[in-house]
Amino acid sequence: MSYLRLDNLQCTYDRTVAVRNLDLGVAQGELLALLGPSGCGKSTTLRMVAGFVQPSAGRIFFGEREVTHAPPHARDTGMVFQGYALFMHMSVAENVAFGLQMRKVPRAEQAARVKEALRLVRLDHLADRRPAALSGGQQQRVALARALVVQPTVFLLDEPMSNLDARLRTEVRLEIRALQQRLGLTTLLVTHDQEEALTTADRLAVMDHGRVRQIGTPRQVYEQPVDQFVANFIGRCNLMPGRVDAPGVFRAGAHALPCAPSAVPASASAPDDVALMVRPDRIRIANAGEQGLPARVRLSTYLGGTTEWHFETDVGPISVAQPSALAHDSAARGPAEGECVSLQWSPEHALALPADASA
Repeated sequence: MSYLRLDNLQCTYDRTVAVRNLDLGVAQGELLALLGPSGCGKSTTLRMVAGFVQPSAGRIFFGEREVTHAPPHARDTGMVFQGYALFMHMSVAENVAFGLQMRKVPRAEQAARVKEALRLVRLDHLADRRPAALSGGQQQRVALARALVVQPTVFLLDEPMSNLDARLRTEVRLEIRALQQRLGLTTLLVTHDQEEALTTADRLAVMDHGRVRQIGTPRQVYEQPVDQFVANFIGRCNLMPGRVDAPGVFRAGAHALPCAPSAVPASASAPDDVALMVRPDRIRIANAGEQGLPARVRLSTYLGGTTEWHFETDVGPISVAQPSALAHDSAARGPAEGECVSLQWSPEHALALPADASA
């Protein structure tokens, strides 16, 4: 049963629809990530839940309580902003206590709750410092503590890792997930970072132009995208335009390529704009002349744990990613630039996808 529920939510600015007819539920203790490109409506949705933006239509529920028109301070939410939004003239402890002061919590209780919140984020030893004396990761943990100290019923995260470098993003991401699970917080996370969403969320909602294209677990959305937009946005993929000739057979130019047998043949009123999707890590490189899609190596890139090959084919450019070989001989390291090969994949790893599943 959903604790946070959005019923037919809509937001319109002048004549622009930012969020359209959004129905969404987040279970008690679940972390749902809203993922999508800039301008897709994810941040507007979060701000409607927080009470900073009023919806044009629809309703918002926390449990059985409707909060659609409740002011932000009456919603029992804790929010972590993209830019931290810390008070630089206050100490760490004073920043964390600010929300409790606004709620007129007794001083003794404030002190105890601030101490516990800072302990949770491992900053209790820095309580008297000013934010300017902290690293970016420490400032973000102060923002987390400030949101947690008010004991929110709904936890809201607005791109909380976007200002951190790659290593810190990974560390803070793990800390947020561990805290969210330990405290059982019902959480809505907004991000455009697919890796952040895949590694943090229980479920993903991929948004585009104010609507949800697909919602599901990270594995479901990655392995079974409903259309080309979702496939392109979640992870990297190869898309080969063509049509489904028969169950299990995809026609791309002059090539009959294997695909999942669930795809609908074009003769059965399938969408006209169809492409075959294969993830780069699901493609095998075979010798030229073997069964598969003929290809020529254009470029190879060594990335440490993996090596990427970029191929030219009759159906367009194809990328392949494989674990880097540990052997020292050239054969073990894969084909050289300019070499001709054959690309193979299992039918279940190739999906025929429409441009838009709702079309």
